[in-house]
Amino acid sequence: MTRNVAHTTPYAWPWDGALDPGRVALVVISPRLGGDRLPDSRIWQEVRATAGTVQSVGGAVVQVTTTPPDRSAGVRDEHAVVGADHVLDAAGIDGFYGSPLDGLLRRLRRDQLLLAGAWLETGVHSTMRSANDRGFECLLVLDACLAYEPALEAASRSQIEMSGGIFGAVGQSVDVCAAITSA
Repeated sequence: MTRNVAHTTPYAWPWDGALDPGRVALVVISPRLGGDRLPDSRIWQEVRATAGTVQSVGGAVVQVTTTPPDRSAGVRDEHAVVGADHVLDAAGIDGFYGSPLDGLLRRLRRDQLLLAGAWLETGVHSTMRSANDRGFECLLVLDACLAYEPALEAASRSQIEMSGGIFGAVGQSVDVCAAITSA
């Protein structure tokens, strides 16, 4: 039986039709802001709802706090806290850079990654590209991502989907939650 998330583009995700909650991890990127605050946005509601669904079926939720190059210190914003199973710090914008994320995902045997959080065109996108390079099957949960510059959202999505899904696929949280609960 084939199990995919409905309505993903540019291909049915996961590519092998074997969606398995035991292989799924929701990776939530939250930037270290150094006193600035993330906007109180609907995306955190989507992130929390998706995280709850992923956890309820045995999936893992990993929150990674990323550090932009110009910010060496700061605090997590309360909007980004999603009740994650694992909370990690990265040394840069990419959630894998200077963090134990790769080793954690491999120890947990999670190779189907859902990506969400902020900022879409920086931390989330960089982490997704790095995850793809490391052999993970990636799905960007677009409505659970916050763009720093909303005008760049379409370009960020296009970069993921070009060449048949060079970095993975793109979907929506409602479809992810429906698929993972029926898998």
